[in-house]
Amino acid sequence: MAYDLEEQEQLDSIKAWWAKYGNLVTWVVIIALAAYAGWTGWNTYLGRQSAQASVLYEEQQKSLAAKDNAKVQRAASDIQDKFSGTSYAQMSALVAAKSAFDANDVETAKKQLQWVIDHGRGKEYKAIAAVRLAGVLLDAKAYDEALKVLAGDYPAQFAGAIADRRGDVLLAQGKRDDARAAFKLALEKTDAKDPGRQLIQIKLDSIGGDAPKA
Repeated sequence: MAYDLEEQEQLDSIKAWWAKYGNLVTWVVIIALAAYAGWTGWNTYLGRQSAQASVLYEEQQKSLAAKDNAKVQRAASDIQDKFSGTSYAQMSALVAAKSAFDANDVETAKKQLQWVIDHGRGKEYKAIAAVRLAGVLLDAKAYDEALKVLAGDYPAQFAGAIADRRGDVLLAQGKRDDARAAFKLALEKTDAKDPGRQLIQIKLDSIGGDAPKA
């Protein structure tokens, strides 16, 4: 009988607790389930988006190999419009920029690279686009624009490439001392095993640099 009374007390306690907190618990569970469903749905959506974008990107690669710049640009535009949240959007823009540049369509190349800088999801892609865009602007003698592009906030692993390109621009402007400082920084920030160091050293030596060779 004592056991029955104890059990009844426990049931009464549970009922009292549920009467007080049951509604809140129900809502917490509902919210948690909704959040999980939303998270699962979102990841499914992203996976589907990425798969569809990859198909277009593969087609773009084939068009690039065939040197069909019009199709390359069309694919990039489609990916950017429909799948801008995927990494394929910035990858396709970089491909489109190269294709346009090779086809002597400099303006389109600039626009594609600027798209990556403005809309790219990863700073690494932005840095690659910045170095390439600065090179295009250097060829066009738009030196101030090139330096402005290189002044952005980019990952540390690109410091060498950024400094090297900056040195190219400064040298083209006739600012030898500034260019020398940029090339020295480029050597400092470039890995000793990077084959690009040799070219940086050659450029530095050509303007009387005194940085030690690796």
